[in-house]
Amino acid sequence: MIRIIGIDPGSRCTGFGIIESDGMKSRYVHSGFIKVQGDEQPEKLGYIFAEISALIKQWQPEVMAVEQVFVGKNVDSALKLGQARGAAICAGVNAGLSVGEYSPRTIKKAVVGRGAADKAQMQEMMQIILKLTVKLQSDEADALAVALCHAHSNTRLGQIYKQIKNTGAGW
Repeated sequence: MIRIIGIDPGSRCTGFGIIESDGMKSRYVHSGFIKVQGDEQPEKLGYIFAEISALIKQWQPEVMAVEQVFVGKNVDSALKLGQARGAAICAGVNAGLSVGEYSPRTIKKAVVGRGAADKAQMQEMMQIILKLTVKLQSDEADALAVALCHAHSNTRLGQIYKQIKNTGAGW
């Protein structure tokens, strides 16, 4: 089993979820969200970095998985989200973790089975898959989904497929 920390970055609220998985079976370890503090963007980014660093130190994950930025209509929001994501990634890299990055669509497809799942579906699936009895806050459910997506993407079968694809050999 490998311990994975999943991050759903946000400039106001950053979700985190920690699981242990062998790619086939996954076990819930811990989750929550960081209510970002600070008045100016540099303070907020420093806060995200410090909090993620503390989580890594406490829970000792072996790898990190982060949701990629989705650029919608508001470019300013996307830039702030990208900066929050960068602060989280820096915390992981600073702790020596390898970092996997996944698009929102890939995460939803890995967890719910379709790339257009909504927040409620993500929350419900995380409760079912990880056998949780408490309702998850949406940012922490998303972070757990990121970790689970990483676990599923890095199973032995997935590694074999990537190896075959990279060598050009057929099945």
